[in-house]
Amino acid sequence: MGSSTKHIFITGGVTSSLGKGIIAASLAKLLQSRGISVTIQKFDPYLNIDPGTLNPYEHGECYVTEDGAETDLDLGHYERFLNTSTSQDNNVTTGRIYNNVITKERKGEYLGKTVQVVPHITDEIKRNFYKLGNEDKYEVIITEIGGCVGDIESLPFIEAVRQTKWDLGPNNFLVIHLTLIPYLAAAKELKTKPTQHSVKQLLEAGVQPDILVCRTEHHLPQDVKKKIALFCNVQLNCVIEAMDADTIYDVPLLMKKEKLDERVMSKLKLTSKTNTELEQWKEFLGRLKNPTQEVEIGLIGKYISLPDAYKSIIESFIHAGASLECKVHLRLISSEEINPENVEKKLGELNGILVAPGFGERGLVGKIEAVKFARQKKIPFFGICLGMQIAVIEFAQNVIGLDDASSTEMNPDTKNPVIFLMEQQKGITQLGGTMRLGSYICELEKGTKSSTAYGKSKIHERHRHRYEFNNEYLEKFESYGMIAAGKNPESGLVEIIELADHPWFVGTQFHPEYKSTVLAPHPLFIRFVKAAIENKHQN
Repeated sequence: MGSSTKHIFITGGVTSSLGKGIIAASLAKLLQSRGISVTIQKFDPYLNIDPGTLNPYEHGECYVTEDGAETDLDLGHYERFLNTSTSQDNNVTTGRIYNNVITKERKGEYLGKTVQVVPHITDEIKRNFYKLGNEDKYEVIITEIGGCVGDIESLPFIEAVRQTKWDLGPNNFLVIHLTLIPYLAAAKELKTKPTQHSVKQLLEAGVQPDILVCRTEHHLPQDVKKKIALFCNVQLNCVIEAMDADTIYDVPLLMKKEKLDERVMSKLKLTSKTNTELEQWKEFLGRLKNPTQEVEIGLIGKYISLPDAYKSIIESFIHAGASLECKVHLRLISSEEINPENVEKKLGELNGILVAPGFGERGLVGKIEAVKFARQKKIPFFGICLGMQIAVIEFAQNVIGLDDASSTEMNPDTKNPVIFLMEQQKGITQLGGTMRLGSYICELEKGTKSSTAYGKSKIHERHRHRYEFNNEYLEKFESYGMIAAGKNPESGLVEIIELADHPWFVGTQFHPEYKSTVLAPHPLFIRFVKAAIENKHQN
């Protein structure tokens, strides 16, 4: 256990989706701006070992780290806010905790003891709480506990938090409880009772919150704050108002205004080393809120009824748009609704088309139509992962003339498998954590749109796929004008395809969206938005 590391735990009550991840990321940003080294970890109470096998409708997108961990989408927020990488150790699930304990038990490591939730499961949870602190890299570790206080599955985590207080000692431990103050329109008043109940549940589990962050649609008057402080046993200045914000990127500044970071600093006896006053962050917000131009970009995918399924892509457009002082109006369009008859009507107004990642053949026809439309009408096109593979299939069918060209994922019997299962994937039967995952090197061809965008010849990008471009067809593709603009130097895997005779037509096998942050927008998204702006001016 890193003895010098201080721990902050963020719990949630009343309802889920209050934004614990954004509060955690915002607090971390504020501490970082004071020169304090900080990281954030997320503990999820579900039994999946990781979210890699979860349907995006269940849990939003699955975020991939540099070291190839499939993690909760909150880790994306942590990286985008802090501009630093997370890892396998930053996201732990109940499934992983139990898996570790049962593996030890099977090996006989408990020496015949009865294995129980307390102390064995809670000890394993605590071991994971402290893991990142063992390297002595961080002065503060913020731990977000997923779910809601009172959920059956959260109980072992809350119990572990209670025990942690006694392990760490005073000034090294802090609990922030995020809760909701609903407004009853009929009575025209804010109600504190749900918050009181939520804190009471936390107290029953032996944990006293130090700071309450109250989500609300209306300002909290002083008398309401006093009431909350009195009933919930916290200091008045530790009742923090968290109003709904225009954008998640406003939240750090709102929390600074409410003095959240000051309260944390004084309770943990921390002193600022620097105070950058978040200058670059404010510049970013200034550009985000005062665009000088706007474009319409279509995101074609099959999970569009839950935008969280494409969280990192949506945020990447916000970062790239702000850097160009351009408001990107992102239209989420279901690929299942696009067909040859209506494609002009659906996509004709767009300045750019992005075909999103995904799995399986649902919506395949619509995606192929979208690519064909972008290619023929010279609309800037960006294909990511499956989107790149669809671009390859469309080109093979409609330009090279291989009518039955497909991916063996959708059509195992195709005579022209232009996309096929990677060699390393053959014989794999288990789904969880077995794809090509994490960061790999890619070498770019000189003079391509991609190398111009990156401004360098070697890049590292993150992957999450099983299927790849079939290199047996590469010569044929290049002779017809689709080039391999980037390749993995070790495996020869085609990472980027481009069309030479098109204003901007780029497909990437990797996921650039995972590496875009507020302070370092992704170069491919910047160039794509730029191409969309040029397209708008030409039309």
